[in-house]
Amino acid sequence: MSTTTFGVARGPTPITDPALTAGGPLEERHLGSPAYRNVAQQQKLTGTHWHIAWANGLGWGFDGMDGAIFALVAPMVMAEFAVGLPEYRTGVQIAMLVGIIGLYLWPWLADRYGRRNLLAINIAMFSLMMPLVAFAPSWGFFVAAYAMCRFALNGEWAIGSMLVAETWPARLRGRIVCADRAAWGVGAALAGTITAFVVGNWGWRAAFILPGVVALLAIYVRLLCPESPYWVRTMDRKRRIREHLSHGTRLNEDDSAWISKADKVGVRQLFLPDMRRNTALATFVATTNLIAFSTVGLWMPLFLKEAHGWSAAEYGSFYIAWGLIGVLGIAGAGWIIDRFGRRLGFLLMLLEGALFLTLWVYADTKPMLWTYGLLWSIGFLGVWGPATTYTTEIYPTRIRGTGNGFSWAVAFFIGYVLWPFVAVWLRESTGSFAAAFLLIPVVMLLQGAVVWFYSPENAGKDLDGIHV
Repeated sequence: MSTTTFGVARGPTPITDPALTAGGPLEERHLGSPAYRNVAQQQKLTGTHWHIAWANGLGWGFDGMDGAIFALVAPMVMAEFAVGLPEYRTGVQIAMLVGIIGLYLWPWLADRYGRRNLLAINIAMFSLMMPLVAFAPSWGFFVAAYAMCRFALNGEWAIGSMLVAETWPARLRGRIVCADRAAWGVGAALAGTITAFVVGNWGWRAAFILPGVVALLAIYVRLLCPESPYWVRTMDRKRRIREHLSHGTRLNEDDSAWISKADKVGVRQLFLPDMRRNTALATFVATTNLIAFSTVGLWMPLFLKEAHGWSAAEYGSFYIAWGLIGVLGIAGAGWIIDRFGRRLGFLLMLLEGALFLTLWVYADTKPMLWTYGLLWSIGFLGVWGPATTYTTEIYPTRIRGTGNGFSWAVAFFIGYVLWPFVAVWLRESTGSFAAAFLLIPVVMLLQGAVVWFYSPENAGKDLDGIHV
């Protein structure tokens, strides 16, 4: 029996559409797989679409868990290894620098070798590295092990979202990318649960052991999720054009223009005349999102402890609710951007988040901290759904991985390596993170203005209808 989701029939039966013809020898091989045939058409949702969505959503959930655990146990880690805030900041920056390499490398490899296998490999690698963090004997070992975790897990940012975007129907792309992204909030909430209950009984090291079970997800991805048809067809197109060129066959105008770009080094393609604006916009959106999150998300537990005297159990409980409310924001943003457009979704989330974050910083009672804190999480976390969709859509398939990797790598370098100097300097100068936090609503409003006035509207468009 079939069910209905997003108003579309869902069922496990493979699609057997006679109109699905191979675009080349690579696709001919893939069409032998029922799972690939299911996602090669855009009319009907199948069980395969949901396998891909679940795989990516679980990956985002563990990413949220990992990042939130790292922030929540920061005071305990600093105390155990006897490091001060400047040393801790430096360790975070080292880990993020190594993570930036992975953030670019994995998507770049996915452009060359496909989405599915690279996604499975980097998830498995993350799972193997997490126990090393838990058993770190020194601060240096902790930083090195955590850096390798980030190196592996950062690939999921781009590859998982690309695989979802390139397999789901265009009319639902924003909703499902955002729904998967919302799983980050569930992971963050679970991290709060771990901090409040597990860490309290067994210490911070126990918190880094549980995410190791994500290794099972790598098996799930490899066995049940097919390769992206967009990537397969791009590889076949390259092969066909190169064969024609090797035989001296004259190319048509479209193929000639396409291969003149596709044969260039990936990073160089990002700065060709037809892509400079999109590269700048995607990198701006990614960077402003990371500046906002690295400031508030990374230092919020320490702020609540220093400014308001909250215990680990108290801010851990707050993180649970904060993450779960953020899930509603991201999922709601997905519905908005598919129904009313990407730009409106951005603007609504950013305005709401900026308003209540400002009120939260000035709050001085626990009820107000909870009320405004949960309200600003709707827009502050909600905007990550449109942002992830935005950077996925704005690049053509031939460089979608390279472009995603470039934009988010630049964003991580600015947001997690350079910007912490600003946030910590403001805290040291003023005695509180409040001044640093108050800069973030300004950053959010600036992002909203740029997206509203300068960005293209890609809602409902086929990816090849946006770029080729």
